[in-house]
Order: sequence, then C-alpha cells, then structure tokens
Amino acid sequence: MNLAILIALFPALFWGSVGIVSSKMGGTAAQQTLGMTVGALIFGLGTMFFYVIPKGIYLGPQIWVVGIISGLVWAVGTAYQFLTFKEIGVSIGMPLSTAGQIIMNAIMAATLLGEWINVKMWLVGVVSIALVVVGATLISAPDKQAEKKATLDAKGFFYLALSTFGYMLYFALPNFLAKIHYIEPSVKNAGNGVSYMTSIVGPQAIGQVIGAILIAALIFHEREQMVEKPTWKNITTGLVWALGNIFMFISAADPKVGQTIATTFSQLGIIVGTLGGIYILHEKKTKGQMRNIFIGIALVIIGALIIGNIHSFA
Repeated sequence: MNLAILIALFPALFWGSVGIVSSKMGGTAAQQTLGMTVGALIFGLGTMFFYVIPKGIYLGPQIWVVGIISGLVWAVGTAYQFLTFKEIGVSIGMPLSTAGQIIMNAIMAATLLGEWINVKMWLVGVVSIALVVVGATLISAPDKQAEKKATLDAKGFFYLALSTFGYMLYFALPNFLAKIHYIEPSVKNAGNGVSYMTSIVGPQAIGQVIGAILIAALIFHEREQMVEKPTWKNITTGLVWALGNIFMFISAADPKVGQTIATTFSQLGIIVGTLGGIYILHEKKTKGQMRNIFIGIALVIIGALIIGNIHSFA
C-alpha cells in the first residue's frame, strides 16, 4: 500500500470515531455542533499560524471565501447529522449518512470535476459505489424483530437529507471552485495541491463556528445552553474531526488519489462508527442484524478497495 492511499484512509479512522466521541461527551445537537467547531477552530488556527503563514502559502480573499462558505455548509451537515444520530442511533445513522455522501460526492467528482475520463472508469466506479451502497444498506437495515425506534422515520430521513446536502457541498466546493478557475491554477497546484487545501482549513474553521452559532441560536433556539459544559466537552470531538479533515483535504488534492477516491475512503468510517455504536455505545442488535452488518462491512471494504485502485482496473 503506497503512502498516498494510506493517508487517504486516516479520515475514516478519525471521522468514524466522531459519533462515538460526541455521544460519550453528551449534550444537545447544538452543543455538540458548537463544541465540535471550537475544537476545529483550535486546530484550524494552529494550522494557519504554525504552517500556512510561516511557509508563505497564499491566503488571499478567494481562500477566505472558499473556506468560510465550506465551513458554513459543513455546520449544516454536522448539526443535522447529530440530529440523525439522536433520532435513529449511530449504528444506523452512520451507514445511511455514508451511503448518501458517497453517492453525491462521486457524482459531483465524476461529472463536475471530470475525474472519470473514460467508459471503463465509469463502469468500475459505478460498480464499486454500488457495492458500498448495498453494504451500507445491509449495515443499517432494521431486523423484522427490531424495535420500531431503530428504523428510519420521516423526521430521520429529513435530517439525513439535510446532513448529506451540507456535507456534499463541503466536500466539493474547494475543488469545484478551483475547477471553474475562481481559484487560480497556480494557487491550486502549489505544493502538489497541499498548500491550497491546508490554507483553507483556518478560514473554514471560522465559517464552521459562525454557522454553528447561527444554527444553535436561530434554528435550535439554544442561546443559553451554548456555553454550558457539554459544549466545551465536545471540543475533543472537534479535534478528532479536524485530524480527519486535514488528511481528507490533502488526499483530495493529491493527483494520485483525487476527490472521488478520497471521499469514498473517508467514508470507511462507517465501520468504525457502526461497530463502535454497538460495542462501545451498546446499541442493541439482533442476530439477524449482526449477520447483515458483517456482510455489509465486507461489501463496503471490497467496493472501497476497487475504487481506490480504479486507475488499475480502468
């Protein structure tokens, strides 16, 4: 396994742990989102002041626009993902969220970013994504004897859709705006693409905090609860997420990996989140569900391995 692919697997470890860590830290969806953004802000400002600025990496107005908008839509995706977890549980919410993100990000990357350049790549890509989606569906499928609360209801689906849309924009915006030359090629390609992606992290974290505060105050109406203990405990959640974020952006910028592979690999966190929900958070599953979960995990891994080597197959 080469270094680029190994780095592309790191986000799965960190992001797959987010639902588990946030559940352990407790708090409302608004408190979890805000606390997480504070952790992301600490990491983002550290990256900016101790890496980006000392290296003289470009931090012009376009970088701030891309970063802040990306952070705002991320806040929407995260807030509603936490609501999804509360509504249907981590072990069901994580795989469904994963499937939605893989589908939308692959479509965005393959079409708008033009990463799939021939028919063979499209065929291999579609088959691999189908395997991941089928696997995710098996992982999240309720057993006939499972409790009603473990199923996806209308409210859970609404939360899931908003979360998926927010995360789709967060993933795709940096590369898409570079694709349409809002970001100059010289800026996008500097340092093999790593300079551009790391420069976004600081402004993005500021956008995340702004988005989280607006969502907590205007949508969840939790102005007073924003400064309570669970918010500060979830700073840990934000630091875990931020590590996954920086590795995902580096991988997406690497021409050996690209957006489609980076985002698909990052969603292997489904394995960490699902098994963590069961064995760490003690979410109950029947024997039938456990059988489906392990079959689904196998399909997800096979699909991710295929898409990770799409250039070899096609």
